[in-house]
Amino acid sequence: MGARLTNVPESMPPIRVVALYRFTRFTDPQALRAPLLRACVAEGVRGTLLLASEGINGTIAGSDAAIDQVLAHIRALPGCADLDVAESRAAAMPFHRMKVRLKREIVTMGEPGIDPLAAGRYVAPEDWNTLIDAPDTILIDTRNDYEVAVGTFRNAIDPGTRSFGEFPTWLRERKDALLAEGRQPTIAMFCTGGIRCEKATALLKAEGLDDVHHLKGGILAYLERVAPEDSRWQGECFVFDQRVAVGHGLAPGSHVLCHACRMPVNEAARASPLYREGISCPRCHDARSEEQRAGYAERHRQTALAEKRGEAHVGASFPPNGNADNPL
Repeated sequence: MGARLTNVPESMPPIRVVALYRFTRFTDPQALRAPLLRACVAEGVRGTLLLASEGINGTIAGSDAAIDQVLAHIRALPGCADLDVAESRAAAMPFHRMKVRLKREIVTMGEPGIDPLAAGRYVAPEDWNTLIDAPDTILIDTRNDYEVAVGTFRNAIDPGTRSFGEFPTWLRERKDALLAEGRQPTIAMFCTGGIRCEKATALLKAEGLDDVHHLKGGILAYLERVAPEDSRWQGECFVFDQRVAVGHGLAPGSHVLCHACRMPVNEAARASPLYREGISCPRCHDARSEEQRAGYAERHRQTALAEKRGEAHVGASFPPNGNADNPL
């Protein structure tokens, strides 16, 4: 997936946004950090990349030529020739800076004994409907509660987790029910771009659940490749950049970000008197003091002034809740 047009039409948004990951074994991720950061900065690419002993993950944006150069650098890293990539377009740069960070995990589950290379079976987006339409398939959304609220697949189970680190506990509390009567259930799992499902399905297999499948390329691949009239998707897909959410064809969605709590806000919530752009939304209004809201108002004013000058303002940063991970 993620094939790029060689001749980009003039009407197409100029910024290429690439969500990528690869589980592989880096013996010395620290040695990879500085050269990778230099390669990104030299090409004017922005975003966040995470490096760990288990691989690489992140989202970057830039011109087509710049992204080509950075992807070539990443694909030359050990085990990254078959890098998983999801691409979309943006009218403006969705990131303010470039960061390459060292982490213990490229997506944080907190289960050091799980080998993500022992994941479940991939299912192509074109074959996903057949799997999840089967009456015996158990469909599980591995994302966080605020992501699920923006959109999910019809009939999917929502674990109600606030972070991916809560998923193992949720699963173990339900494992016996899933293995009821000694039979192996068919389980289908999905996430934004595929990375969380690699670990989630590996966890299920380690817990004795063997008939486990996950959506290749995640929701982003499905929305890109499955026609709206054939889709089982409902709502929009939350993404971890300034676009906030996307729909079918990866077109920009209707959600905006509350810059007080960093949560997505839909059109109905924006009609509430508790919503004030850059200051509060119905989710966080009562949890913030007047002093805090005054601070948000000043930050919003400074951000607007910076935008008028054509500059980036550090106060308008992603992702939600200050989480530096980009959990695809």
